[in-house]
Amino acid sequence: MPRDQVFRRVEALTALGRKMFFDPSLSASGKMSCATCHNPAESFGPPNGLPVQPGGKDLRQLGLRAVPSLRYLQATPQFTEHFFDSDDAADDSVDNGPTGGLTWDGRVDRGRDQARIPLLSPFEIANKTPADFVARLRRTAYAGEFRPIFGDTVFDEPDKAFAAAVEALEVFQQKPTEFYSYSSKYDAYLAHKAELSDQERRGLSLFEDPAKGNCARCHISAPAKDGTPPQFTDYGLIALGAPRNAAIPANSDPDFFDLGLCGPLRSDLRGRAEYCGRFKTPSLRNTATRRVFFHNGIFHTLRQVMEFYVQRDTNPEKWYPRDGDGRVRKFDDLPAAYHANVDADPPFGGRPGDKPALSDDEIEDLIAFLETLTDGFSPEQ
Repeated sequence: MPRDQVFRRVEALTALGRKMFFDPSLSASGKMSCATCHNPAESFGPPNGLPVQPGGKDLRQLGLRAVPSLRYLQATPQFTEHFFDSDDAADDSVDNGPTGGLTWDGRVDRGRDQARIPLLSPFEIANKTPADFVARLRRTAYAGEFRPIFGDTVFDEPDKAFAAAVEALEVFQQKPTEFYSYSSKYDAYLAHKAELSDQERRGLSLFEDPAKGNCARCHISAPAKDGTPPQFTDYGLIALGAPRNAAIPANSDPDFFDLGLCGPLRSDLRGRAEYCGRFKTPSLRNTATRRVFFHNGIFHTLRQVMEFYVQRDTNPEKWYPRDGDGRVRKFDDLPAAYHANVDADPPFGGRPGDKPALSDDEIEDLIAFLETLTDGFSPEQ
């Protein structure tokens, strides 16, 4: 296909994807769109501090996980259990373990496959089948715009029409100006168009210091070897031992556990005990705009997140409940059989009563740096 035709097709698909993204009529409730949970004003993340968002046919169904941002997903590699080619590794023969894929558990690799999930999830947009979604799509004022792209008979076969719809959603979510603009103060700093403040510089140093924040171990802050701006994630899947969130209805069942890579939403790795409790490392770009953190939405401020990282092992009583005998029940959202999976590298580690890796002032410096990762910075600011 000639380049100009490719560009026109991309423009048309982007426009269609945008219309669907913001259209609540495509949901079973008639009141929920993709943008309901992925709000552009919130960096395409959740619009509030709820750990999980309400959805479903009556907008009363609650899911299992916090809503992630849709920004900076364009370079996510396909999921693999053994990832070797990593820019942050000195030795490319090092096995970095499970890496890549979209969603909290990396169970799909393409944007169109990710788009299918909320469209059909009973907790979200809640179409029972692709045919139900297509029936709603046919009734929209813009349905006719599919025909010049996919043919006059596009709606004759629901599966093909559904495939066309999720392709349009995928293309829209690849629009650079909206989903990966690289317009933060840190990007301007890397381009020598802005200077970091003294506090921001201290925060960057702590972010990269292996003995302090050690954040760059997973949230890579340096440009890639090919010059690509840093994504602030290594795309790995890791177990952090986050506290159980009682605000998630499913957690009222003491026998229920969200184990990430090994279920319940991902099924192909069930029974792989070494993967249980692992969740995707998100990009930290725009993290200062979020009001809910971690896969289960247990935290609501960056300070809480930073304190958990450095105090999880030195002050476990702050984060976890106690048993009847007074013992702290660490990693209470993970069965004991999988506790060995929990990451113990700095800034984790230490014994109860030890000094945390970061002081209160250092945490403030780190947060100041994280605020430089918010898009929309102007060098004139």
